[in-house]
Amino acid sequence: MADSVADSVAEPAVGRRSPAAAFAARFEAASAGGSLRLAEIPFLAQINLRVDPKSPAAERIGTAIGVPLPVEPGTTAGGGDLEVLWLGPDEWLVVGPDGAARDLVERIEEAAAGEHVSVVDVSAQRTTLVVGGERARDVLAHGCALDLHPRAFGPGRCAQTMLARAAVVLVAGEDGFRLLVRSSFAAYVAEWLLDASVEYVAGG
Repeated sequence: MADSVADSVAEPAVGRRSPAAAFAARFEAASAGGSLRLAEIPFLAQINLRVDPKSPAAERIGTAIGVPLPVEPGTTAGGGDLEVLWLGPDEWLVVGPDGAARDLVERIEEAAAGEHVSVVDVSAQRTTLVVGGERARDVLAHGCALDLHPRAFGPGRCAQTMLARAAVVLVAGEDGFRLLVRSSFAAYVAEWLLDASVEYVAGG
């Protein structure tokens, strides 16, 4: 799902304006050199899920959405157009395409079958910024304390971390990273990414 989502940067629907829409042209210009790619993937469905990973409900939910809930800390699991991110021992973020939130909530709640499960649609809380290309790690290293070397944080890894003093969920993919950032911080993070990219864009 990481690659398919990153490659399908959608045009905002009529009547909606994404949190980083104002940066589209600047992202495109920064990506022109080929060594770096900046973009926004707006309006992804994002469902926060809390459930005991050892409960029957957790297994049923994985079956219902077609993706088993990952139990290894800091990992992701994908299937079809969905991806599930491990956020904590009993917490996940289910990420899907625009418009899928209501169906996901219904499927998860039905699979829970009355067991103690928290299901919250948080789609409006965050947008997704893409930082791809061979210079992606260099750019993020300016403001992220994580070891982003592929051996430590390669495809299939995720983490809740800080980037330039902004809380983000960082997801590693085959061709870079996705940043799930709160909508109220999207402009700040977008501006920071562009500033941190200047030397690599100039040299690209």
